[in-house]
Amino acid sequence: MRQGDSDGGAAVPVDLRFASRRGRLALVATVAASGMSQLDATVVNVALPHIGADLGVDVSALQLVLTGYLVTLASLILLGGALGDRYGRRRIFLVGTVWFAAASVLCAAAQHVEVLVAARVLQGVGAALLTPGSLAILQASFAEDDRARTVGAWSALGGVAGAIGPFLGGWLVDGPGWRWAFLINLPVAAIVVACSKVIPETRGERSAHLDLTGAAIAVVTLAAITLALTEAGPQGWYRPVVVTAAIVGVAGVGVFVAHIRRSSTPLVPPRLFASRAFTTTNLATFALYAAIGVAFFLVTYQLQVAAGWSALRSGSALLPSTAIMLLGSARSGALAQRIGPRAQLTVGPLVLAAGLVALSRVGSDPSWISDVLPGAVLLGLGLVTFVAPLTATVMGAVDANHVSVASGVNNAVARTASLTSLAVIPVVAGLTTATGPDPVTDAHRTGLVIAAVCAAVASPIAFIGLAPRTRVLPSARRSYCPVDGPPLQPTLIRSASGGLDGRASGGE
Repeated sequence: MRQGDSDGGAAVPVDLRFASRRGRLALVATVAASGMSQLDATVVNVALPHIGADLGVDVSALQLVLTGYLVTLASLILLGGALGDRYGRRRIFLVGTVWFAAASVLCAAAQHVEVLVAARVLQGVGAALLTPGSLAILQASFAEDDRARTVGAWSALGGVAGAIGPFLGGWLVDGPGWRWAFLINLPVAAIVVACSKVIPETRGERSAHLDLTGAAIAVVTLAAITLALTEAGPQGWYRPVVVTAAIVGVAGVGVFVAHIRRSSTPLVPPRLFASRAFTTTNLATFALYAAIGVAFFLVTYQLQVAAGWSALRSGSALLPSTAIMLLGSARSGALAQRIGPRAQLTVGPLVLAAGLVALSRVGSDPSWISDVLPGAVLLGLGLVTFVAPLTATVMGAVDANHVSVASGVNNAVARTASLTSLAVIPVVAGLTTATGPDPVTDAHRTGLVIAAVCAAVASPIAFIGLAPRTRVLPSARRSYCPVDGPPLQPTLIRSASGGLDGRASGGE
């Protein structure tokens, strides 16, 4: 039996059972926490136009509301996992939950956009602490024969949270107001804290090294690059603040690479990229999530600002995409097990690109049936085709001891891609200077075409970089919500002999 300790004292059993009261309360806690972060990803997108109107700010400021959160989340999510391994997964999970809730209060109370952006940065720190712990707790605390069932339930319920996000966000924004898009996190956090009392404390088998230097370099680098890209549009590339931020960002990339090559236990182990499959999959991930990260923002903004739809109507417009993802994720993963991931990772991005091009047709007076629905269906089909194989390929590209860190790197890559596209594409498309329905529509169309190109680029990357029977590993997850990032720390399915299913499929 695995052992853990809650305070450094005597060891206690940590094998929870799915059918027990304690096991179900632990499941509720982890589902509520992960659902809270998923809801935040969808609800805030719906609320942005109203935030801009209420605070009197333009698209550049709204970009920072999104990117400020992603900067700290993308750069600290691996450190969050290491903190849980060293100081206790339950402890760091609860710290992250309370931190996220407190930052949500600051977001709701903000009277100026600068305060809101700062609060969103803090919210990203909380998300980086709680996100790795949500699934790691299930892996460490439940009996092995219950683990797959528990993670399956966790992913299914988490998928429901992703599905209701647009409805809830639209209802809150149209009703009590956009500030409730953040205040809704408080009762959810209270449920997490109450139910977490039954979760035993667990730690990693070895004391996890904390690469604080690497994390600090990553935060500064991503923040500087984001500032330069976001402010270059309205201010110009030759303004001192933009030039300085660009220099710091470029220098930071070099310093970060040098650091992880020298460090004995770096934040991002360079040896992972020795695998061709791992490197290829992460390049494809960057291209795909650059497209996904900006697409939902552009469509929601277009429908509310240019078309004049309500927050509820615009937030629910892409619901068919979510339904397709929830219904088809398990089948897509099973197909990748049978035929290898290359075909799906080649075709899926092209279907996604077609969906984005179709959505670019949405004008200032759209019909949901003829203008939005076809693109939403293609978007969902593209996502469901590649997301499960993408995750399985990352897991299969490394040895069993590095599955969790590999998945964490892939998740960080995806969020960094979203961060980059949100900073760049609205500026390049002209959305930051667009006023009025027609200019906003033109910028929306240009932005989605750029996003479609990003998605399409992933297709040749996967086709050329992956072998026909690249190794994939199955996960107990039954559904995926790829809007905010690929699954983190998946639980692997073990065969009757005790090995990992899918290992025999060959690969890099």
